[in-house]
Parts: sequence; C-alpha cells; structure tokens
Amino acid sequence: MSEWLVLSIAMASACAVVLTITVINHRRVGDDDDPSETPDVIEYMAMMIGVIYAIVLGLAIAGVWEGRSAAQESVRQEAQALHEVSTRAEVYPPEVRDRIRADVDAYVTYVIDTEWNYMSDNGSLAPRGTALLEQVRRDVTDYEPKTDHEGQAYQPLVDQVAQADDARGARGQGASATMPGVVWFGLIIGAAIAVGLIFTLQIRRTPRELLLAGFYSALIAFLLFLIWDFDAPFGRGISATAGPFLDLFPNAHK
Repeated sequence: MSEWLVLSIAMASACAVVLTITVINHRRVGDDDDPSETPDVIEYMAMMIGVIYAIVLGLAIAGVWEGRSAAQESVRQEAQALHEVSTRAEVYPPEVRDRIRADVDAYVTYVIDTEWNYMSDNGSLAPRGTALLEQVRRDVTDYEPKTDHEGQAYQPLVDQVAQADDARGARGQGASATMPGVVWFGLIIGAAIAVGLIFTLQIRRTPRELLLAGFYSALIAFLLFLIWDFDAPFGRGISATAGPFLDLFPNAHK
C-alpha cells in the first residue's frame, strides 16, 4: 500500500472519528447547556497538555529526522570511500587495478540492486554484501607493492577500504526502526488524550468549530505518520537513497 494512501486514510479516519463523536455528543446535550460554563481549570489543563504533547512530537520528529540524515551520510561516506579505492588503484599494474575496480563495481551493483531491498525488508545488511566487500579488502591488502609509488598508495587504499567498511556498518545500524515501542505507546496515547480533550471544551456543531476540530485531528495524524515514515531510514517513502552510489558509479548499476 502506498505511503500517501496510508496517510490519506489516517487523516480521513481521524477527522471522521472526531466529527462523528462531536455530532453524537451534541445531540445528547440539552438545549439549556451553556458551553461558557466550562471551568477555567479544564481550559488551562487542555492548553498545557496540548503544549507538552506538541513538544514531545517535535522531539520525536527531530530524532527520526536526525536518524535519517545520519543514514544518508553513511551512504555518502561509503560511496565516496569506494570511489577513492577505485580511483587510487590507478597506480597498480593493469591486472591488479582491473580486479580491484571490478570487485568494487560488483559490490556497488549488489548494494543498489539487491541489498537496498534486503535492508528494507529485513532491517539488516545482507551477508552477500559483506562477502563482496571483504573480497575488495583482500584485493587491496594481498597485493605487495613493487615500486615506491605503489607503496605510497598502499596504505591510503587500505584506509579507504576500512572507511567504507565502517560506513557500511553505520548503514546497517540505521537499517532498522529507531523509535522504541514505549515511545510509540506514549505518542499514540498522547494523541488520544490531546484529541479527547477538545470534547471537554464543549465544542458545538457550528461549521467553524467542526472545521477546526477536523483540522486539529488531521494534523496530529499527519505528524504521527511523518514520525512513522522517517523511523525506517531505508524502508519507506521519505527514506535515504542510493544516490551517492549512482552518482559516483554510473556504470555499476544494471
């Protein structure tokens, strides 16, 4: 199911529930009821709870956005390190250079075509990708430099492979959802309380009040959806992309 369809259903459902309860509640209220009689303490509590929940939502959105940004940065670092390996191998003999570049391209192609979907489905790195990167490492470390020029390039190549491996590990750590279940429990309960408090203010069935109640509930549904979508950096609509790999290795993707 499309993420936008999920968002539309969630927002429409939230509006429908709130408006239905409002209409039903209005029919149960007598004609002599005066909404201005709502105690001031209830209005104060509703305002404070709304402010506190807004802060919690803001912190949750900032947290998942930071996780997504970190995941995208790990992809950029990994792609850049591999690009450096492929470029700096120029100083090696043709057979060694071509083998290193071929294995780097094989790894990048596997990441783009296969491992990306694997991360989305399983929340972890694919063992085959680890094996392919290990092959790149062996290509670099097993070669014994024959000249001073090759010797000067050897250690930087080893360092770049290590950096790619480190970035790959960071990418694997960001492949799964980062928001703990207890936080989701608090967000959902808080949303129910925040929306439920509008009924304590004795809203009526006027178009203005119904419109504001619908917008308020739809906004909360949208923010919860935004947190849910950002919570899986590689798995949902607004996710980290393989763009750095595609930019630096345009011929590796099949």
